[in-house]
Amino acid sequence: MKRSLLFLLLFFSISASAAISTVDRIIAIVNDDVILESELSSRLKTVKGQLLQQNTKIPAEDVLRRQVLERLIISQLQIQAAERGGIRIDDKVLNASINRIASQNKMSLNQFRSAIENDGFDFSVFREDIRREMIISRLIQRQVRQRVDVTEQEIDNFLITNKGDDNKNKEFRLSHILISLPEAASPEQVDAAKAKADAAIKELRAGASFKQVAAASSDGQNAFEGGDLGWRKAPQLPSIFADIATKMQQGDISDPIRSPSGFHIIMLSDLRGAQNRHVVTQTLARHILIRRNELTSNDDAQTRLQQLLIRLEGGEDFAALARAHSDDRGSAARGGDLGWTSPGALVPKFEEEMSKLSPGQISQPFQTQFGWHIVQKLEVREHDNTDAFLRSKAREFIRERKTEDETEAWIRRIRDEAFVEYRLDDI
Repeated sequence: MKRSLLFLLLFFSISASAAISTVDRIIAIVNDDVILESELSSRLKTVKGQLLQQNTKIPAEDVLRRQVLERLIISQLQIQAAERGGIRIDDKVLNASINRIASQNKMSLNQFRSAIENDGFDFSVFREDIRREMIISRLIQRQVRQRVDVTEQEIDNFLITNKGDDNKNKEFRLSHILISLPEAASPEQVDAAKAKADAAIKELRAGASFKQVAAASSDGQNAFEGGDLGWRKAPQLPSIFADIATKMQQGDISDPIRSPSGFHIIMLSDLRGAQNRHVVTQTLARHILIRRNELTSNDDAQTRLQQLLIRLEGGEDFAALARAHSDDRGSAARGGDLGWTSPGALVPKFEEEMSKLSPGQISQPFQTQFGWHIVQKLEVREHDNTDAFLRSKAREFIRERKTEDETEAWIRRIRDEAFVEYRLDDI
């Protein structure tokens, strides 16, 4: 496993807990909890490693300590909110997640553990960091994402607004710096933040590395990734600077962009084209389903379908047998007809079995979570699904944009409402 991947995993973890030594001390009080010097030291080690992997110059020690401590405070506040909401991740779910990470890196669990320990990290600490990361993900889902609603009118307006827009066929890669402000900021706080943003822009336009300035100055959650927001289509860009970004040339650095969160600076790092036409292979099929129930065992369901298959092979009509025997009452009334289906519309096992068939062919009995099936593939076609695809993507874009805005506002709110006392002289 590449070291860069390990640093990425560890950076996105929520706590850099470390064994508490006898000389450990409290460096911040966050409501009723504390942050220890060992936690800050451990997180600093991780962040420095990540910055080195990115070939980014490490900021001055006091600057980096302030940046890292603030992120520890935000993380602690999120964990506190999760605890109040009763959000837990048990060992079974955690183990499944870690096994999935190992598998994605083409390793066994033992190999993955060895790779982490060989890089100098405690695997038990890594496990708990992943647990906390999952807890915060669930918290954001509950507090923000599931409360974000996208209406059909919003989708219609979005499609109308972007109709004929050349930018809709482009993807933008932005780098971002946030100089944050508290809610109800005083004029003095606004002036200070604006001055800090202006100074950062002057430094960037003089040739400074965006990654380095982001690591030293940005209050954004992706500061230690150089402020990289990744590839996004125009509708996916945060609404506060979407119009500005689409007019920028590659390498351009924006003036300060004011929002309720503070002052933003963006750079267009890269630009590429994208295609909107979406053609899918659709399948027309029909099936017969026998469900398991109190009167029909698993073996009985399979046997019944095998008998129906023999009758079909003997020339009986599929539609008639489906109407008489299928437990899928919706399709049974249509002779088992499922209509034209696009990839992903049916459960994976059903699509897998259906994909093996030639037009006109009937499958052997197979099982899904719904029961036992036989399916007949009737036809296959290439279908231009662009309209449905664009509506689906529009819904996704709008939801992500609103979620991002709401998450930023929610984090700012819990930070403003928290009691935080620093115990370090240089913070």
